Amino acid sequence: MDERSRQIKNIMIQVLFLNLAVSFAKIGYGLLTNTLSMQSDGYHSMFDGVSNIVGLIGIQAASKPPDSEHPYGHRKFETMASVFIAVLLMFAGFNIVNSALHRLGTGTIPEVTTFSFLVMIGTMAINYMVTTYEHRNGVKLQSEVLIADSMHTKSDIYVSISVILGLVSIKAGFPILDPIIAIIISGIIVYTGIRIIMKSSSVLCDTCQLNAEEIHNVVCAVEGVIGCSNIRSRGTAGHIYIDLHVEVHPTMPTLRSHDIADTVEYELKQHFEGVQDVVIHIEPAPLEAAS
Repeated sequence: MDERSRQIKNIMIQVLFLNLAVSFAKIGYGLLTNTLSMQSDGYHSMFDGVSNIVGLIGIQAASKPPDSEHPYGHRKFETMASVFIAVLLMFAGFNIVNSALHRLGTGTIPEVTTFSFLVMIGTMAINYMVTTYEHRNGVKLQSEVLIADSMHTKSDIYVSISVILGLVSIKAGFPILDPIIAIIISGIIVYTGIRIIMKSSSVLCDTCQLNAEEIHNVVCAVEGVIGCSNIRSRGTAGHIYIDLHVEVHPTMPTLRSHDIADTVEYELKQHFEGVQDVVIHIEPAPLEAAS
């Protein structure tokens, strides 16, 4: 495992233990006081822990070097892990809706104490530290799974705020707001999952990662290049592949055109961060363009 993958793995393990601690606190006290919104938030946090485990598996697979069957490496396993995290997130959201509808049917009134508020405020503070730490490192390490997981954890903060509002409404004599707020929470959770899936699917579908016009300008600035076409880019942030056609003078010796291709590759890697490989097809320029 390379240094980047090792750092991501260590961060995920730290976040896993924090998420489990937060979830047990919410679920335990939610069951004790029969507060559905607090229980729902706790299960959401538990799914954060499950997503951490998925992320760890994804990182382990993604860290493998290229081989004969995967010449471009295994980086997309990390993207696939982020999609699976999103699916778990949405599953949790639908379960919360089901529990909330059941509560609306039974009309059970939960118990709210001062400690209920302390549990929610304390766990919310932990979630804020976790999501900030995870997102900052996700950007730094250009890790899709860390960024996706930080979005997952960030949704916990909004959920916790909703739960606190629910506790206030119960204390004020409006217990029906508890399941209603739980349904709102589920909407936030499902929306977060959809955002992660949309972002990850663009990578899996090889969506263009770089601006073709900007690539064209960089390439055409290299001495000896007459034109540039068929520009394509794909991959993930920090792991981008480019292929393109470069036109040179039709009478140019092979050795010289090869040197130009090397220069083009070097300039692209210098200009765009995270470019792993550039495939260049050298073509003779039309005579009118070469003259």
